[in-house]
Amino acid sequence: MKVLLVDDDSVHLLILRKIFEKSNHEVVIAHNGKEALQYLEFDSSFQVILTDIMMPIMDGVEFLDHLKESPRTCKIPTIGFTAGDVEYYRAHTKNTFDSLVAKPMDFYDLYNLAQSAVSSHLN
Repeated sequence: MKVLLVDDDSVHLLILRKIFEKSNHEVVIAHNGKEALQYLEFDSSFQVILTDIMMPIMDGVEFLDHLKESPRTCKIPTIGFTAGDVEYYRAHTKNTFDSLVAKPMDFYDLYNLAQSAVSSHLN
């Protein structure tokens, strides 16, 4: 599985990267939505994207909007996570995340959710 992790929290990135790489998945790291879009310009072969919502430069909601506007990336399963109000983001975002979870989260649950999203997308 090829995974794009987008978060400004280096501890979260380290933990998630280790979990995915332990299972031999390919992981690419971006520190905000703008950086993630730059990766996607050159490589849209990601099978799942996990993104924080509250980040500097470009947050997860704006990133999702750009992602869903592009025919090359609109079908990639996207999992959002936030320390903010999950229900607010569900109700007030133009596009929807495939899954949206609250922080603090169990990183292994997030890993399993990503695997499930990829599996569902392939079927």
